[in-house]
Amino acid sequence: MRIHRSAHAHGFTVLPNTLLQDRRLSYTARGILADLLSRPDGWQEDGKRMADSSPQGRMAVGRALRELTDAGYYRVFRVQQADGTWISEAHVWDTPQVEPSLPRPVSGESTIGDSGTNPVKDLVKESPLPPQAADEAAAAAAAREEDRSVEEWAGGESIPDFKLQEAADVLVRVTRREPRLRLGQREAAEVAPLVAQWLERGAGEADLAQALLPGLPPRVHAALALVRTRLERKMPPIPAARSQEAAGARVRPECDDCGRPVLEQGLCRPCADVAPRGAAPSDPRAELAARGAALVRASLRGLVQPALA
Repeated sequence: MRIHRSAHAHGFTVLPNTLLQDRRLSYTARGILADLLSRPDGWQEDGKRMADSSPQGRMAVGRALRELTDAGYYRVFRVQQADGTWISEAHVWDTPQVEPSLPRPVSGESTIGDSGTNPVKDLVKESPLPPQAADEAAAAAAAREEDRSVEEWAGGESIPDFKLQEAADVLVRVTRREPRLRLGQREAAEVAPLVAQWLERGAGEADLAQALLPGLPPRVHAALALVRTRLERKMPPIPAARSQEAAGARVRPECDDCGRPVLEQGLCRPCADVAPRGAAPSDPRAELAARGAALVRASLRGLVQPALA
């Protein structure tokens, strides 16, 4: 290869060979750098103008400028003017700059007070309680939170894990219909005991949707708190049959005369003087004794007044 050079008296630029032979840069980046260094100081140029006035597109020019920035030949800084406005100012060097001197103000060392005047704030907060009391308070708070998520709000009875999981799944399906009230599995698990009570009292997904979804504000900032409040305030009542069973009162018909359990309300067969089918005639004295005992039990209950002979 033979190199032909011309003697130039004006209109030329002196560039170091290390710049033009820097193999870290692509030929596009080296060409753009040489073009920028040939311009006078204060020249107005940016990536868009370079791309508009050259065969390379904006992506190629932008990639080349990033190469020059990484190599230390090209930097863009934000500079504040005297009137308070900000402008972008590009700087170009013919030798790579590791830490170039910037034409912008930099923060200097403090000239007032010693280095230890302003202590650094300790980011680890210490509890004002003694260590043992703080540990006990933290453990008690954790226990209360765990009990609150596992225990029923009204009765205090433990809810099985599978029922809590089922309640959380139901709540996720219900809130999925409303983007403002959509909950995740972890959030649904926090109010699962309330949903489990709804399900135990006979409510379904339609009842939960009717209680939670209508009348929402335009923006919901705390979806979980809103769901918890509505579940507590709109809790359906306990069915009457269940409340009686829970109290231990079983509704069973009894004989109006002797109080024996019967299938239907009324008198039992002995009190109605109806003998069982196929049974032999009973002793009149035994029947008289049974009727007397029935009258005594009825009188003790205050149902009838015994007739005095």
